[in-house]
Amino acid sequence: MILVINPGSTSTKIAVFSEKERVFSDTIRHDTQDLNPFPEISDQYAFRLKLVLSCLQKAGYSLNVFSAVIARGGMLRPLPSGVYEVNEAMKEDLRSAVYGEHASNLGALIADEIVRMVPGAKAFIADPIVVDELQDIARIAGHPSFERKTTFHALNQKSVARTYARSVGRPYEELNLIVAHLGGGISVGAHRLGSVVDVNQALNGEGPFSPERSGTLPANQLVSMCFSGKYSQNDMMKMLAGSGGYLAYLGTTDAQVVEKKATEGDVKFKMIRDAMIYQIAKEIGSCAVVLKGKADAILITGGIAYNTTLVNDLKEYISFLAPVVVYPGEDEMEALAMNARLVLEKSLTPLTYI
Repeated sequence: MILVINPGSTSTKIAVFSEKERVFSDTIRHDTQDLNPFPEISDQYAFRLKLVLSCLQKAGYSLNVFSAVIARGGMLRPLPSGVYEVNEAMKEDLRSAVYGEHASNLGALIADEIVRMVPGAKAFIADPIVVDELQDIARIAGHPSFERKTTFHALNQKSVARTYARSVGRPYEELNLIVAHLGGGISVGAHRLGSVVDVNQALNGEGPFSPERSGTLPANQLVSMCFSGKYSQNDMMKMLAGSGGYLAYLGTTDAQVVEKKATEGDVKFKMIRDAMIYQIAKEIGSCAVVLKGKADAILITGGIAYNTTLVNDLKEYISFLAPVVVYPGEDEMEALAMNARLVLEKSLTPLTYI
């Protein structure tokens, strides 16, 4: 069996998969008061590990049934796509948060501790948010003091791209695809023959705005605000991610609420909603240019993709570029389990983090 662990900011999701299907899942919620005693995210490690072990015990699972434990990857150095076995170098970078603090940093640490209790079991991560397959020309930002980097929904984008490839009976590595993940953050990637050769930095500073992120902002105005003396660095970073987009304009991050008010005729809500669609379409169009007009399909995924009205409005902008296929939602747990299965079946060789 395979154990999957996905730590988020206020929850830890776990799931158990047999050879063919999910047989158990649970979401462990973490109240703010439970997490307040921990100054850094890495300090939550023992607390969350204990909760995971308790949850598995209550569900009747002995750790000895697991051949592999796979976790959502955290903030590591830029990596090629793939499955990585957890090792000491990875754990050190996650513990020290040298590449950034994120709840997903805990996943590999918890997975590694569990497999230490199970002889023969291995711990892995797959397609973390720092997957970097950019072509060199895409790294040029416009000034030598800057370089474009990737932080995006690599796990879901890769999973959806491979799902589509299977559906048309072709290898992912033979296709040119544009994948748009529409959720709390929005990432749009140009997948050329199995590599994401260009994608917006979706975490805090590039691409379309989203329910809680500002996306690309006018550079001169941003610089002026930074030096106005009114805002701290932390204030500015929150403006980019966490307090931007729908939240800044409309006071909510709930895309369903925005859609309802826009449909009911609220002019402001409709304008901001339409502006987000417009920016997503522009980003998809730029990826079509990256692929030189030879996209086999445009894949729309993420939680917002459940909104058929919004997706249909988006299609009006982009359907002339390539066939549009919609995969609503995301299933990171299934995607992680699939990667672990491929390793256990020896269809895929895990990579080494150095």
